[in-house]
Amino acid sequence: MTGYNYNLLMLSGDNAIARGVDGAFYQMLARFSDYWRRIDILTPSAPDATARVIHENVYVHPAPYHRLLQPRFIQQKATTLVAERDYHLVTSHDFGFFYNGIGAWWLLRNRDIPLVSEIHHIEGYPLATSLRERLWRQAAKAYLPFIAKRGATFRVVNQTVADDLQHDFGVPENRIRVLSSLYLDLETYAPEMTEPQYDVLFVGRLAQNKGILLLLDAITQLKTRFPAISLGIRGDGALKAQIAQFIADNNLVDSVSFLPRIADSDMPDLYRSARMLVCASTVEGNPRVTAEAMACGVPVISTRVGIMPELIDDGRNGFLVDWDSAKIALAIATVLENPQQADAIARAGRASVLPYSADNTICTYAEAYHAIIENHNIETS
Repeated sequence: MTGYNYNLLMLSGDNAIARGVDGAFYQMLARFSDYWRRIDILTPSAPDATARVIHENVYVHPAPYHRLLQPRFIQQKATTLVAERDYHLVTSHDFGFFYNGIGAWWLLRNRDIPLVSEIHHIEGYPLATSLRERLWRQAAKAYLPFIAKRGATFRVVNQTVADDLQHDFGVPENRIRVLSSLYLDLETYAPEMTEPQYDVLFVGRLAQNKGILLLLDAITQLKTRFPAISLGIRGDGALKAQIAQFIADNNLVDSVSFLPRIADSDMPDLYRSARMLVCASTVEGNPRVTAEAMACGVPVISTRVGIMPELIDDGRNGFLVDWDSAKIALAIATVLENPQQADAIARAGRASVLPYSADNTICTYAEAYHAIIENHNIETS
């Protein structure tokens, strides 16, 4: 631990660390915690969640209630914590119906602690695919201007979200900080010569906004041209039964494999097992799987979500596609039929993510938060 003297209170939407999962959030905190004296994290509930201490100075507090009651838990638990020590910053991971943000507002109404609202993506942007996402979109239109008027600073993870906040929600530019959430271990996620097992790889939740049915439709269109085409799917979710039915109905049983869950440490090998990775999402912030695959030297095809329009120069270091299965199919065919172009794209993709090394990105993230604290101290002194 270093000699930083700031305490941070985080209101997280991720309960993985409370469940003991050594995932992306846990790994990010391993570095991020070095920049703070103490971090307290309030998380949603989970059946196997327990209070714990990680990385020596990170204290994890899971809620005992359903997520609908998260504002109540934040008000109760955070009030106790604030009475025990000074916190120099509160961050709220805000999405959906903004349970954390409502709790943060309630907590900070009469307290002089700066608030950062972290917006990784806005639900229903750029495309709402369900009634739930349309409701979330309306919730954003109510909440984001409300909390902006009450002095919150917004941390966003790409310029697309920054533009949406300014143009659609009226958030002043000077209240927005673009701070990437791509924290890549570029030694682990690196190219290796391997024999591909799959032509196409999908990694993500089997949910409507991930576009998996669009991808399956693209594979169906390619079957005549590429009879032996293979798709590996690594993910679980509500659409699994519907996906299995689609596979059966469209004669894809021999073309599609559901892959078992693996440890995060094995993900580089999974990426390298494919000729390409496809992201067909309608809503994302910084789709980590695309950047990790690019770091592994795997060509990526992605819809224009989150950071992808900033990261990919179409045709040079990857492919950008619309939410159209025919266009996804065309991009897949291009990679399969042009191995030299695919190799060039893979090399350019790797070069494009080199600036997102974990050490550099997390240092920038932490120092930006320190600057917010210091500016607040100057303004209130």
